[in-house]
Amino acid sequence: MTTRRNRLRNLSFASLLAIACALLLAASAKSSAQKLTPEDVVTRHLESIGSAKERAAVTTRIISGSSQVIFRTPPPGQASGRAVLASEGIKNLIGMSFPSPVYPREELGFNGNSFIAAYATPGARSSLGSFLMTHDLIFKQGLMGGTLSSAWPLLNLAARGAQLEYAGTKKVDNRTLHELKYMPHSGSDLKISLFFDQQSFQHVRTEYERTIAAPTGSREYSNVQERETRYKMVEEFSEFRKEGGLRLPHTYKIKLAIDTQNGTFLAEWTISLTQFAFNQPIDPNSFSIINK
Repeated sequence: MTTRRNRLRNLSFASLLAIACALLLAASAKSSAQKLTPEDVVTRHLESIGSAKERAAVTTRIISGSSQVIFRTPPPGQASGRAVLASEGIKNLIGMSFPSPVYPREELGFNGNSFIAAYATPGARSSLGSFLMTHDLIFKQGLMGGTLSSAWPLLNLAARGAQLEYAGTKKVDNRTLHELKYMPHSGSDLKISLFFDQQSFQHVRTEYERTIAAPTGSREYSNVQERETRYKMVEEFSEFRKEGGLRLPHTYKIKLAIDTQNGTFLAEWTISLTQFAFNQPIDPNSFSIINK
């Protein structure tokens, strides 16, 4: 009986010790997260891409692969095609082509001065192109495409003049991520958040959100239900592997949700990247989109 009591006592002590250790580890992790500054996150993030020498050695990027688009709201549909991403300095291009008469292409280009989203069909932009034309600072700030682009603002934050705020950790899809709020120098109606892996500090997600209040006090809306307008675009990056000395994502997803008085739009683009070429000459005209 005495031996059994001793075993129970030891078991209880071991259980309490395990709980205490777990609590101490959790408190330590929380304390470490709270102590992080935006500069800490940026420094560790840049190291996750490559050394300063490796990053500086890459001047241009041409990345290609396959693309797929899925439209989840009426009229639903999907298509598969090709994709290319190109960048040099702050210039940035993302292009996708599809064998579809209603959605043959998506071309988005910033030539260092102006951003243009090409017409998807004659005289009409896609919902993605229209959203980015309205919020062109996404390209002008170098945010679009994340670390796949040489224009990525965290590579040269001082030149951008943006402010960063560390917002702690956040659970996203059952994954704990570090969050940085990104505030352009010129201000923006968009709420922009950058998310980084808790351990590696790789950039894995960017969220852009904007809410426009419902109109009030106007007769033209008296016969319809007034509601606010919501925009949300999410970029997701995964499958990081070494390419040319840099550790870059090989899967790139863009999700766009628009909720307006006229209805809801939901679509998702997935780009699987397989070919990476660095330091190749790029025609400057490639970044200037011409609508026909």
